[in-house]
Amino acid sequence: MKVLAAMSGGVDSAVAAARLVEAGHDVTGVHLALSRNPRSHREGSRGCCSLEDSFDARRAADRLGIPFYVWDFSDRFVAEVIDPFIAEYRAGRTPNPCLRCNERIKFAALLERGLDFGYDAVATGHYARTKVVDGVTKLYRSVDPGKDQSYVLAVLNQDQLSHSLFPLGNSLKMNVRQEAAALGLSVADKPDSNDICFIPDGDTPGWLSEKIGSADGEIRDESGALVGHHNGYHHFTIGQRRGLRLGVPAPDGKPRYVLDIEPVNNTVVVGGAEGLTVHHIEAIRPVWCSSEPVETWHGQAQVRAHGDPVPAIISAVPGGVAVELEDSLRGVAPGQAAVFYDGDLVVGSATICGTDRAGVKAEQAA
Repeated sequence: MKVLAAMSGGVDSAVAAARLVEAGHDVTGVHLALSRNPRSHREGSRGCCSLEDSFDARRAADRLGIPFYVWDFSDRFVAEVIDPFIAEYRAGRTPNPCLRCNERIKFAALLERGLDFGYDAVATGHYARTKVVDGVTKLYRSVDPGKDQSYVLAVLNQDQLSHSLFPLGNSLKMNVRQEAAALGLSVADKPDSNDICFIPDGDTPGWLSEKIGSADGEIRDESGALVGHHNGYHHFTIGQRRGLRLGVPAPDGKPRYVLDIEPVNNTVVVGGAEGLTVHHIEAIRPVWCSSEPVETWHGQAQVRAHGDPVPAIISAVPGGVAVELEDSLRGVAPGQAAVFYDGDLVVGSATICGTDRAGVKAEQAA
């Protein structure tokens, strides 16, 4: 098989490429240049896509003896990932740019170009598994629960999955690093990247302020009483406790959290922890990885990349998905992805647009 191996410059993608070479595939390494002005290096686990990362990817490819290219997708990355990320925060929602990147860049732009160039599949270092069942490619969780990345891959459709390879899905991370060291790969001990790649210093509110600007607004409690001020609602997300700087203590003396963000009137609403409890989720723009499930089924829903799945009754409804949670969740924000599982099988995903919290419906236009 002719495989295009996406090599980020980290240990996972390097070992994924090495395994494909060992398996006898015709492998070409490619590093995606996603930044118009890449930094020369990254600091520890902060960010990625630096010049250092591209050099590390090239060195790994040289060590494996495979061709290597750098493809510039920076313009498309801005249009498909960064601009929508800013727009979502401007609308008071909380997006996940990693899902968007997988959906629009790694398994759309890269895969499209790879197929045009005669490659059969794209491979990455994601920790997830695929299996072909009756001609259908199904996506499953990784065997390493601590590294499972099926959540951020749940935006892939059947056509994309059928041309995707995840060589690390059956491995533990510790074994991958040991394998990299045995292969003489210089990235064997390189820290994983944990932050948003285009915000390498980790200061998302500061970065957003540069893009959106700052506008003073009010912080009010659920009764409408003024309890503080802010200099930009994009500094907040549902469930946030720190950084509120409230001038009026809660009547019961308990901590308060962000319950709602109202972009139209530039207001942040705060209240007690009980106001974060969610029993019902509404979501739009569903993507079904294999095929659309029956109208209503019992499965599990997960709303964060490293969150715990909870039992749920999931219903495909016109234009979206309705989710009744059997175990409540806290701090669910519009803009997040809800990913649906049947055990280890990834059924699909959708974008959260509304919730019922403690009997009060909260929703935002998409």
